[in-house]
Amino acid sequence: MAKIRDMIPAFELLQPTSVEAALNLLDEHRGEAWVLAGGLDSFDWFKDRVKRPSVVVDLGGIAEMHGIREVTNGLEIGAMTTLTEVVRHARIRSEWSVVADAAEHVATPQIRNQGTLGGNVSQDTRCWYYRSGWPCYRAGGNTCYAAAPQAMNREHCIMGRSRCVAVNPSDTAPALIAVDAKMIVESSKGPKVYDAEDFFIGPAIDITRMTVMKERDLLTRIHIPSTWANAEFYYEKVRDRGAWDFQLVSVAAAFQKEGDRITAARIAVNGVAPYPVRVEAAERIVVGTTGDEATAAAAGEAAIEGARALRHNDYKIAMMRNLVRRAVRSVA
Repeated sequence: MAKIRDMIPAFELLQPTSVEAALNLLDEHRGEAWVLAGGLDSFDWFKDRVKRPSVVVDLGGIAEMHGIREVTNGLEIGAMTTLTEVVRHARIRSEWSVVADAAEHVATPQIRNQGTLGGNVSQDTRCWYYRSGWPCYRAGGNTCYAAAPQAMNREHCIMGRSRCVAVNPSDTAPALIAVDAKMIVESSKGPKVYDAEDFFIGPAIDITRMTVMKERDLLTRIHIPSTWANAEFYYEKVRDRGAWDFQLVSVAAAFQKEGDRITAARIAVNGVAPYPVRVEAAERIVVGTTGDEATAAAAGEAAIEGARALRHNDYKIAMMRNLVRRAVRSVA
């Protein structure tokens, strides 16, 4: 198990001023470099000495990765834009309020002032066995301690498990899925664009990662298309305390309507799987309806199909059902 110490291990700090320079450094120090955004997840790893990189590439000086810009057919948010900037941006609050709501639910104001949108969606899981240095599957070992019969697994997953039962911790991830955001990931081979729901991956694909990004990739910006601008949105996060805590379960939803009928829907839930879960079965149920109570109940039941609790987290099944139900009911 990791020991908490007073000082983080020594490393070489590199501070590029362009995306190209950062990518060159990641290529040069392949396998040894750690990417630093706001630092809130990184410094947790460093202070516990679980991660001991020899080189840290600080993205803070790359101007093109900061700020929110209006582009054709939507907005583009630099990955180094702080969560506070996202919360306060007038157009985001007006046209894609679910993204601002999700960002505002991250931790505390102090953390939102430092934490970045790119960092929030790229952070690693908070499973305490893994974060404490236990040799689990995700850390390269041969077991999942959280899935053991006597394990403490109250915060772990109810679906999507494949050896690992850790959950995705991002508050903004389900909101970005709800607005069909596009994630632009760059490497020395050029940029790639991923739908937000495809940006996150589960342990069945790669148990060592939570996103599509590999060690020499950078998430540089996030595009929010105008397709879902001014839709009806719903966001709710359930956590133990009103501030600071990661979600137990959260939901983000977007609904388009004609008259009183729902014509399109996107619903995503987080805190229940190693990746944010888009509940397409529930979406199909609500399209063409008014979001009435019977429809909302049916959507909630569809959302939890296949869910399987661990020893201490069966409450998440009911919580997921009810959050989806409330999201749909909000339309009516």
